[in-house]
Amino acid sequence: MEETEIQAAAEFLARSRIGGPPTPSPPPHLTPENEREGYAIQDALHSVLAGAGGGRLSGHKIGCTTAVMQEFLSIDHPCAGCVFETTVFKGAVELPLSRFHRIGVECEIAARLGADMLGARGPYTRESVTDAVTACMGAIELVDDRYENYSALAAPVLIADDFFNAGVVLGDENQQWRALDLANVCGVLKIDGTERASGLGSDILGHPMEALAWLANHRAGIGRPLRSGDFVLLGSVVQTVFFDAPAHVAIELEGLSCAEVRFT
Repeated sequence: MEETEIQAAAEFLARSRIGGPPTPSPPPHLTPENEREGYAIQDALHSVLAGAGGGRLSGHKIGCTTAVMQEFLSIDHPCAGCVFETTVFKGAVELPLSRFHRIGVECEIAARLGADMLGARGPYTRESVTDAVTACMGAIELVDDRYENYSALAAPVLIADDFFNAGVVLGDENQQWRALDLANVCGVLKIDGTERASGLGSDILGHPMEALAWLANHRAGIGRPLRSGDFVLLGSVVQTVFFDAPAHVAIELEGLSCAEVRFT
């Protein structure tokens, strides 16, 4: 794609995120042919949204890190997106449904970084990334189905639009996370007090730190490495739950922390 087409594609995707209607399938000349073009559009989109009041980027998300989500979206590999600081909430929050097109929630394990991950010493591994993590926490990722038909969109288009991200509710940070067996941490998602879904940390690429290693290598490879202070949503241990009526959502990651959101 030409630079002008990348910019036009970013502006096309931005409309639904700044108050416009759901996004239709982009025309052929604005459709990325591969993931490299998808990430280029994503970068341009961030500039458009920042100029529209999105603020700065303060975190990252990884989509499709579990078998259940890969099957749900028919995508067989992880995909990366970013999170704006204006959409980050702590602990518990109340949000209007009118803020979203069609809201969905996921039960996530998140990590807070205490060091830059520049990738200068070779590819990151599950073992090596742990040195950069100062805390882990439970989180609710807010995902928005802002499309006329997302099932008709290929992975590069979803990548370009931050893979559905619309924000996050972060639980308390646990700095003693190394004492836990993250692979066996159980996550539970409840809606209006009733358990709706659950999963284990091992559902995330076999171990949550495998997801962080993937993202660290990906970001270093495109010249935009992860930085100290960033948070990373490592992946959902449950399939996305969508709804369109007021509800109270709560998640708990055993040994980590809880988070909740009330949609009105």
